[in-house]
Amino acid sequence: MDLSAFLTGQFMGVALVFARIGGVMMYMPALGEAFVPVRHRVAFALLLSLALYPSLPVGPQSLDAPALLVAALGIELTLGVWIGMTARILLGALQFAGFQIGMIIGLSNAFSPDIGSFQGSTLISTGLMLAGVAVIFALDLHHVIIGALVMSYEVFPPGLMMAGDLAQQIVRAVAQSFYIGLSVAAPFFVMGLLINLGMGLAARMMPTLPVFFVAAPMLIAAGLLLLGVAAPLMLREWAERFADWLGLLVF
Repeated sequence: MDLSAFLTGQFMGVALVFARIGGVMMYMPALGEAFVPVRHRVAFALLLSLALYPSLPVGPQSLDAPALLVAALGIELTLGVWIGMTARILLGALQFAGFQIGMIIGLSNAFSPDIGSFQGSTLISTGLMLAGVAVIFALDLHHVIIGALVMSYEVFPPGLMMAGDLAQQIVRAVAQSFYIGLSVAAPFFVMGLLINLGMGLAARMMPTLPVFFVAAPMLIAAGLLLLGVAAPLMLREWAERFADWLGLLVF
């Protein structure tokens, strides 16, 4: 047996696995956060590829047909990016909910740090997204993520891409993310409506009342109180939906 050809085939097989896992690590929540250095993410993706390669249906790759190999690498990278982006879209439900909550209770700030997101954020959305990442590790969902990566080779065989299904699932993920964001932020819509309605009635009865200076502290205090009570349930609801989506890749 030619040792050089054997090692080259094994190396290209690992490279094919790394293309998918590396694409996932670009956007996957908890494992691919923007505040994690890129060098660390690449190193983790490489180690994970080496560890999972023997258990995956990806054998040694030959260099006899370089065009087919490059096409397979492109397909695997696309699938990895798709998995990571879909998971990131689901995490965006917490960001959307934080946007709504911040605007309702008056704590939105265009200059707040955008940790974990791709654009400007609010303090509430940043806090919820960091809490979502913490929940992933607290509930051992990062183990489920790795298991889903292994089982994704049964859902998406190596070198095979179903573009129509991928586009359809992205649209469904966006709709699901929007629905989850509205669901977890619903109590704050009710609270804001009741407080603003009460302040409007008070202003009609007492025209000299400085409504803005009274309503702003009340909204902030009530919003923070409601956030402290509702945040565990909000994160639990999101974690259950995220785990259900990972289950689609597993089963």
